[in-house]
Amino acid sequence: MASRLHNLAIDCEDHYVLMQWWKRVLDGYDDDPLDPNHPGDPMSALVGPAGSPRLLFIPVPETKTVKNRLHLDLCPQDRTRDEEVARIEALGGTVHERHVRDDGSGWVTMLDPEGNEFCVERSSAEREQAAQPG
Repeated sequence: MASRLHNLAIDCEDHYVLMQWWKRVLDGYDDDPLDPNHPGDPMSALVGPAGSPRLLFIPVPETKTVKNRLHLDLCPQDRTRDEEVARIEALGGTVHERHVRDDGSGWVTMLDPEGNEFCVERSSAEREQAAQPG
């Protein structure tokens, strides 16, 4: 039998603040009702919808210095990619690079408040619309 993904660990300076930020960004992620997060905890975690990995925020002494080798790709559920980018910017995220092509395909690379990269892709509705003939 193979392993399954249990946690996706995110190194950070202030685990509680970053966890609170990601809780506002991600649909369906929240505190574990059996183990809610508190500012003085040694780390923070968010649980997602059934089958999703937990996000584990772990404080580390060093600051981020290079590009992440692993990152999250987000897909908006009820808005366009550009509307989601604007929403995340309003929450304190930063646009890092735009990789949007003339036909609308592509993604936007953003940074969370601690500089961790993540991408915002087109929504499923945008992809379906682009696949329509004519």
